Amino acid sequence: MEKRTLGTSEVKITPILMGTWQAGKRMWVGIEDADSIKTIRAAYQAGITTIDTAEVYGEGHSERIVAEALSDVRDRVEYATKVFANHLKYEQVIEACERSLSNLKTDYIDLYQIHWPSGAFNSEIVPIEETMSALNSLKEQGKIRAIGVSNFSSVQLAEAANYGRIDSLQPPYSLFWRQVEQDALPYCIENNISILAYSPLAQGLLTGKFALGHKFDPTDNRAKNKLFQGENFERAQQALEKLRPIALLHNCTLAQLALAWLIAQPQTNAIAGGRYPEQARDNALAAQIKLSTAELAEIDAIGRIVTDHLDDNQIMWD
Repeated sequence: MEKRTLGTSEVKITPILMGTWQAGKRMWVGIEDADSIKTIRAAYQAGITTIDTAEVYGEGHSERIVAEALSDVRDRVEYATKVFANHLKYEQVIEACERSLSNLKTDYIDLYQIHWPSGAFNSEIVPIEETMSALNSLKEQGKIRAIGVSNFSSVQLAEAANYGRIDSLQPPYSLFWRQVEQDALPYCIENNISILAYSPLAQGLLTGKFALGHKFDPTDNRAKNKLFQGENFERAQQALEKLRPIALLHNCTLAQLALAWLIAQPQTNAIAGGRYPEQARDNALAAQIKLSTAELAEIDAIGRIVTDHLDDNQIMWD
């Protein structure tokens, strides 16, 4: 898989990244560590070398699973992890990074990201200058190679950039969830900031595997996802029917088509999760699909069947 440059950094990433929220187990149902390890390894073997995790995914459990899967090939992979909103004071950032380094069994992190802006989830308000000062210090020491942010608006992104180089933004972004295009994407294009799209398959909705009437376990985070509810869910089904012939033409799945469309957008890469090895292998194949300009426009229009009816709130869950 041909790698891309992360922002203006020296880090190279794969356009499809392996997402490991589910490997942390918390907020997911029926996840087994052995499956997670095999899946992450399968992603690597299929050409996905960039792995995204976070300290908050199972309180470090996801990071430890990533290390178990890939420590023997550490020099051939890129680790992206995140510091949570409750650890944004200077010393807290330093301590959180040290924990992540330990969990990942490594002496450097390729991309270290602020997971949510200060104040999110009722966290204490910390000036972005203080957080960035800690991140800049970690970068100078060689403990992190690049700095990124996640779930930031364009205004928050621009403020953070006043205090250091930001090389990536991680927003929710998919064919069915596109608020970032109106907000931060233009800023990212102008300032050469890579987009690392999370929930690129709208938490599985774009796979076409969830029919109308599907009920999630109440403890599954998707039970509160706006896209799986009411008219949004109905419109998604209409859009999926229109996407099927295009997928058939490319001899690919709906999921692969959605990923191929996303990584063809400016500056955009996709973080795709998976419970099982075959899902990781399927995700990797999306990088080989070449869509024409006309097809990209057609897929874009189909996606708007869903997105034209959504508000500007970037939070995907009620």
